Amino acid sequence: MKRTRFPLLLATLLIVESGAWAADQKVAVRFQAMVGSEKFACGRSYPGIGATASTLSPRDFRFYVHNVALIDDGGNAVPLQLDQDGKWQLDDVALLDFEDATSGCVNGTPDTNDRVTGSVPEGHYTGVRFTLGVPFNKNHTDLTTQPSPLNLTALSWVWNAGRKFARLDFSSTGMPRGYAVHLGSTGCTPNQTKTAPPAQCSEPNRVDVELTSFNAQADFVIADLAALLKDSNIDTNQEKTAEGCMSSPNDSDCAPLFANLGLPFAGKPAGKQSFFRQSTSPAAKPSSGVGN
Repeated sequence: MKRTRFPLLLATLLIVESGAWAADQKVAVRFQAMVGSEKFACGRSYPGIGATASTLSPRDFRFYVHNVALIDDGGNAVPLQLDQDGKWQLDDVALLDFEDATSGCVNGTPDTNDRVTGSVPEGHYTGVRFTLGVPFNKNHTDLTTQPSPLNLTALSWVWNAGRKFARLDFSSTGMPRGYAVHLGSTGCTPNQTKTAPPAQCSEPNRVDVELTSFNAQADFVIADLAALLKDSNIDTNQEKTAEGCMSSPNDSDCAPLFANLGLPFAGKPAGKQSFFRQSTSPAAKPSSGVGN
């Protein structure tokens, strides 16, 4: 009599389904918005910022990331399979949002998000990697047809350029009406229709970031606005350009910002980014008023 293999097959399926053979571990890559040594918060003022030691008052602090991965002991980047939460994460794209629509942050929303969540195969990971921005195939899509977080009008740009990868708005001592740092793709062609996406962008302006010796269970990714602005004069603006930097290759106000983002600008090659760093402990809850 021929012995059936059904019991063995059933046991195999149960083991696999239970995770005994191929288990995943949940991961939360935590981000924190900072202005130097102080935690970012709407309603605060931060002195000593930029080349003129200006005082900065926040208006917005949001940015997209994608291609988030953890780096294993062998130096391999293992993609983080993002949780599809219907609000902050879609496919491999996540939105980090640190403004809360209070005080000067009038263009924002009350909800905030400071982490990217998902899963990776069980293992030992020693670093994190991600790209600041939205991937090309998702960037140039119709805002009105996309689910969250790719449907936000505050992060949309002109049709051809796609979305604002980062929106970092504030006022300063010399620019009380506002100074905007909007990072996004430029030089996108062709630019002849609003019904089809461009074929390419000469300046994609996506920032690849890698942090080593990063423990996702204990460490934080710091996005430091003071470090980004440290070489910028945020009290003046180049004539006949948008107030601040809108990623135009013809706007000299963008040059020091792009250098600190690790992006090429106006023929100058990319250097090392300094906007993101890692920390082993969270910043203290900010106090009200001027930084202390």
